[in-house]
Amino acid sequence: MGVRDEQKAATREKVLDAARDLFNEIGYDETTIRAIAERAGVSVGSVFTTFASKAEVLSHVMDHRLGELYAEFDRVVPFLRGGTADKLCSIFAIHYAFETRRVKLFLAHIAASYNPSNDVGVTPYGRNPRLTEMLLDVLRDGVQRGEVREDLDLPLIVDTLKAAYAWNYRMAAAAGGELPAERMSSVMDKQIAMIAEGWKPR
Repeated sequence: MGVRDEQKAATREKVLDAARDLFNEIGYDETTIRAIAERAGVSVGSVFTTFASKAEVLSHVMDHRLGELYAEFDRVVPFLRGGTADKLCSIFAIHYAFETRRVKLFLAHIAASYNPSNDVGVTPYGRNPRLTEMLLDVLRDGVQRGEVREDLDLPLIVDTLKAAYAWNYRMAAAAGGELPAERMSSVMDKQIAMIAEGWKPR
């Protein structure tokens, strides 16, 4: 990597770190590109050289921070015990524990995902292939173990699970961003149990 590439990479890191903190501190709508540039110690032009819009900055912030989360999953998932529903409850509990560290940031991500005019570089909530595949693996294993009906549309179940997961953040929003992860996990456990009633072999 040349000096110029190293400088661009360093600028990108500064912008992402600054944006992450500002989105969580004052909110996505209140944060401007100028504020991000000032916090990062770079010019506004430098931000736009790297990202097309504020929405794209948010999308990259969310993607950038997932390395830590999925490193934890790589360690934990192979050792999850219990049935299909138990494993799913554990996976979503880990997600809630991770996201409530910066819950306003995640709320912004969910909200921005419903913008019909998102840029090409934006990855909306629910389009994370790593989470999708992880959930599908658990369901496929459930099929093999005879816990999940094999005639079901597994991607549709995954969509339903992700929808329930995101919907529970309404409680965090109503609480001003101050809500223990366990509160949302408890509700998610009940939702998973209800969904599981539909996938049981008949």
